[in-house]
Amino acid sequence: MSFAADFLAYVGLTVLTLLPIINPVGTAVLLLGIGAHLEPGDRERQIRKACVYATGILVAFLLAGTLIMQVFGISIPGLRIAGGLVIAFLGFRLLFPEPQPAMSAEAMREASEKADISFSPLAMPSLSGPGSIATVISMSSTIRHEEQGARVVIEHVGVIIGIGVAAVVCYFVLRAAEPLSRKLGSAGIGAIARIMGFLMICIGVQFVINGVRELVGS
Repeated sequence: MSFAADFLAYVGLTVLTLLPIINPVGTAVLLLGIGAHLEPGDRERQIRKACVYATGILVAFLLAGTLIMQVFGISIPGLRIAGGLVIAFLGFRLLFPEPQPAMSAEAMREASEKADISFSPLAMPSLSGPGSIATVISMSSTIRHEEQGARVVIEHVGVIIGIGVAAVVCYFVLRAAEPLSRKLGSAGIGAIARIMGFLMICIGVQFVINGVRELVGS
């Protein structure tokens, strides 16, 4: 496969993998709850900063993924299995939501009183949470394990571009939070959350299968 094909494949794979895990529609609902006190212009600035922060966090973990694994002695199969379990767990929580909200009433109250909600809770843990971080670390380790030379750089750039594209999608979804909420209603948002949850479960299970396969093969 050519470098260009590899690059485009990693861009597309990153976007398609991250978007269900990030679940921007769920973050849009969170934004409506904690950002009601913000003026429209200020809310848009908060959204823009949150997407920039989330991109920076994911790119940092992508570039430092191999170092993190070496420091803590984590193998690639171990990371894939653990990351897959985390992603699948988060997916089950979306597919079968609990009666109580994800954030406690006290946490919601504190967040709704904050002047700056861009880094916490929007960027972390909502946009760049454990599932998306585990995903980019796994991508980094896979690239470095399977490829060499210039191809490693090209494929890392492809993943970074994919993270940026996912962040842009999140930006426009968050900007449209109010119209989306009126258009879809609680039932529509719940249906989208369940679809995202099912996709996350599929991604997580595949991560586990790949990790077990590599573990047995080694």
